Amino acid sequence: MAERRSKEKEGPYAVEMVKITKRFLDVLANDRVSFSVTSGEIHALLGENGAGKTTLMNILYGLYQADEGEIYIRGKRVSIRSPRDAMQLGIGMVHQHFKLVATNTIAENIALGLQLGDLRTAVKFPWLFQNPLPDVERRIKELSERYGLRIDSRSRIWQLSLGEQQRVEIFKALFRGVDVLILDEPTAVLTPKEAEELFRTLRTMASEGHAVIFITHKLDEVVRISDRVTVLRNGRVVASLRTSETDKKQLARLMIGREVLFRLEKERVQAGTPVLEVRELEALNDKGLPALRGVSLKVCSGEILGIAGVAGNGQKELVEVVTGLRKATGGEVRILEKEVTNLSPRSVAKQGVAHIPEERIRVGVVPSMKVSENLMLRNYRTHEFTRGPFLDAGFINEHSRRLVGEYNVQTPSVNTPVKLLSGGNIQRLILAREMSGDPKLIIAAHPTYGLDVGATEQIRQLLLRQRKKGVAVLLVSEDIEEIMSLSDRIAVMFEGRIIGEMPAEEASIEAIGMMMAGMKP
Repeated sequence: MAERRSKEKEGPYAVEMVKITKRFLDVLANDRVSFSVTSGEIHALLGENGAGKTTLMNILYGLYQADEGEIYIRGKRVSIRSPRDAMQLGIGMVHQHFKLVATNTIAENIALGLQLGDLRTAVKFPWLFQNPLPDVERRIKELSERYGLRIDSRSRIWQLSLGEQQRVEIFKALFRGVDVLILDEPTAVLTPKEAEELFRTLRTMASEGHAVIFITHKLDEVVRISDRVTVLRNGRVVASLRTSETDKKQLARLMIGREVLFRLEKERVQAGTPVLEVRELEALNDKGLPALRGVSLKVCSGEILGIAGVAGNGQKELVEVVTGLRKATGGEVRILEKEVTNLSPRSVAKQGVAHIPEERIRVGVVPSMKVSENLMLRNYRTHEFTRGPFLDAGFINEHSRRLVGEYNVQTPSVNTPVKLLSGGNIQRLILAREMSGDPKLIIAAHPTYGLDVGATEQIRQLLLRQRKKGVAVLLVSEDIEEIMSLSDRIAVMFEGRIIGEMPAEEASIEAIGMMMAGMKP
């Protein structure tokens, strides 16, 4: 085949995918995509949300089967019908959403799914009925020292941070002796320190001859960690380059087809009267333990208050109490001087509150419903959407098409189920629905989480436009750069409290980072 390189010249690739095509109903996810990775290489797979990156790798891992195309492992054509087939071929994958049993220990999670032969090979225990966990734990310790991944094999998954859970997924792959490791948006849940530790581990793996495929939309990471980069756009390969021969500006243009503003201009806006006031707020987390410990803050019209902090320090509970999704155990929440503490989410929304939730799939949309149905969830009870006792289908479709165009939601039609859209387009859909109600207050929790550079730019500009219109914005994010570029004031949460607050123009990454670690300014 002409596209395949001569084995005599370079030898077979660790993985080569040739002219892969995959369709989901009327969505063409991969269009004749060719991709390869060599041993000892970190290869970045870059593209916008919905470009087809994860679909392509899910095909390689056996979760999907291609409609057309061929896969070669070290020069031999293979058929991968399941993840077990992939693992037997030496392919492992760390998914964006981890596949772990929360109540089990790390060692138990790693042992799950391993057949007896796998365990004997991995830990060399000799007897059929011998408890394998001590040997599994010993092997974990060896891998931990080898790759610099700190881990306690007896900890239970629910006790771990997201960064630690990701390490468990990597250990699961290493334990099985993978030659090819796929990581899907691996830094999306990591702090800067955890991301640096991951990069060191990947470099060690590559130096030992592993092939690493790094799915991402973050240009900084591509330039920093990868040897080669393949760019996908609209399901097609638009370029495959040596990273040393390109830069962020070119990659952004290849990825989204236009120039990208890496630095947003934030106009000076005079803050008005308080829209949101939180006073001595207290609440419990899902385990019944204190999550908010006397939080007080206010957000004024025409102002963005950024809340920074490492995940798990009360930000999630703060957003849920303010929006009515969680009960407060003390304190009060006032919106436009009206107390709304412990009112229902619908009652809070009626006060002019728009909510961009952290968990867009679980909380933000109903995946099985159509785009048009999700766009009317906020307002379907109003007279505009009804004709007598029935919904007005004509108005709903017209309304949906207008919002889809205005917010650049990429969808085959307004009748497409939301579950077929990419994460970035689901986020645009949520923004379209929430912003269309002329809000007075926007609660934005991680609004650009997991989104590509183009979608991130669009959403940040939208929040700044709302600020200019006089809307108050409470922005929760773990992205320090995002917090600093968008906010007028910055507050940092640590262990359920506001540990410090400062004007954005006086803030530095070092000062915010120190507060995120619990050191008061």
